[in-house]
Amino acid sequence: MIALATLLGSNLVVVTWLYVTAGPSANALLSLGRLTGLYGALLLVFQLLLIARVPWLDRRLGPGVLTSLHRWNGVALVWLLVAHAVFVVAGLLDRMTPWTLALGVTGVLRAFAALVLIIGVGVVSARWARRKLAYETWHFLHLYAYMAVVLAFSHQIAVGQSFNDGIARFYWWTIWGLALGAVVGFRVLVPLWRNWKHQLKVEAVVPESEDVVSLYVTGRRLDELPVRAGQFFLWRFLVPGRWWKANPFSLSVAPNGFYLRLTAKALGDGSAGLRQLKVGARVFVEGPYGAFTASRQRHPGVLLIAGGVGVTPIRALLEELNGDVVMLYRVNRLEDAVLLNELLDVAYQRGAEVRLLCGPPDAANSNGLLLGPRNLDALVPDARDRDVFLCGPPPMVRAVLESLKELDVPPQQVHTERFSLAS
Repeated sequence: MIALATLLGSNLVVVTWLYVTAGPSANALLSLGRLTGLYGALLLVFQLLLIARVPWLDRRLGPGVLTSLHRWNGVALVWLLVAHAVFVVAGLLDRMTPWTLALGVTGVLRAFAALVLIIGVGVVSARWARRKLAYETWHFLHLYAYMAVVLAFSHQIAVGQSFNDGIARFYWWTIWGLALGAVVGFRVLVPLWRNWKHQLKVEAVVPESEDVVSLYVTGRRLDELPVRAGQFFLWRFLVPGRWWKANPFSLSVAPNGFYLRLTAKALGDGSAGLRQLKVGARVFVEGPYGAFTASRQRHPGVLLIAGGVGVTPIRALLEELNGDVVMLYRVNRLEDAVLLNELLDVAYQRGAEVRLLCGPPDAANSNGLLLGPRNLDALVPDARDRDVFLCGPPPMVRAVLESLKELDVPPQQVHTERFSLAS
């Protein structure tokens, strides 16, 4: 995080210096318009870096942090670009009409189209809109942001005063080139290479319950796939009606060099259709992604807390974590405890302890709610001295985080992750 802040801050200084050395515009409004436009262009480059899925960033910060930074950077970007448009139009109105500005100045229509697209992507990314959209729809609409990037860059080249200077041209071409290169490299070329190398396909489809299914995926040289327990892939199944859909699923078994396994509950169109996949179906993956791995373990003791189908990365982690491991598995009904027998077997082999907490969301005992602070303290009295890995439905995760806070578990010892990515 410090490295990212330093990177952004240093580039803000460079952009400000380039703005000053380029000299003032015709009036104060145009000067403000230029400055907000330059800052907006820099944040657009930074946005590309955040969505490029650079492994170095992903392994250290995790998708949750990167997605949060992407969201806040996007909000600032929209406001800067709106301010840029307002200041520039206001600064030019004394010499031309809006119609003349739109048709007579090179690149203005491209800039307007880019602004509309960026605002549109920002609107569909808002929480209230995101809840109403299927993951596939949201992902598809996000792709329009790349068209906005192309339009915005071409506008900057066409009319940007900072491009009149050789040093400024070199700077902007360099940072745009690096950001776009990272996107193409890590989101296109690396996935293409890995999928050609590993040739993944569905080996078996195994129902775990009435609404949960596990897929076993095999391929070539899987021992060379750089994946760890707790990470996830974006999965595409290359069959009619599904090839264009990418869904994030974590591994439910630690990588073993022989097969990959994902376990998913039927919550949307993407996960509901997994049961109908045929053996032999080709699979295309992007990833692995995520920092929810054993590399975060700093203490000899570990507490794993899983809720519902959030057990899948926890099940994989149970195989890799070292030391004294206690796992709490929270479900509403006994039949919801998928993979329980596997968990007990792995726990027995590794000397870990698994405790099943079963009951409706408001279920309680003499110590209060099952995942409340008093009951957690009773079940794991030394939780403050353990690393905590937490995965489950968002309401459960929020409740457990509050309980851990009340128990004075240091925040740096609590590890949770959002198993999806900004697009």
